[in-house]
Amino acid sequence: QVQLVEFGGGSVQAGGSLRLSCAASGYIDSRTSVGWFRQAPGNEREGVAAIRYGVGYTYYDDSVEGRFTISQDVDKRTVYLQMSSVKPEDTAMYYCAAANNWVTYPLRQGEYTYWGQGTQVTVSS
Repeated sequence: QVQLVEFGGGSVQAGGSLRLSCAASGYIDSRTSVGWFRQAPGNEREGVAAIRYGVGYTYYDDSVEGRFTISQDVDKRTVYLQMSSVKPEDTAMYYCAAANNWVTYPLRQGEYTYWGQGTQVTVSS
């Protein structure tokens, strides 16, 4: 079992930055995949970024490549999503997710077993 809690959401102006945190508890190791997903009202949940925990391999959706950075602090058992140059279209509920293996499709929500409760990000123009 893995428990996930997200922190760091809030309101930010376009062009600004925000850092989300995902604190994990339970069994996680170098085979664990951790992903960040988002869902805006009326839209499906979409994958934003993913990381192979411990090893540090990363993967990004084209919409955030070069603006968002996923990283980890193994000692703190925390995965971060640094959001820079944010846009109004980044407004969404952001979720952290984990799987007990390195998934084949890191940005597909069906690959993940464990989910956090979400944190809201609102970008104003």
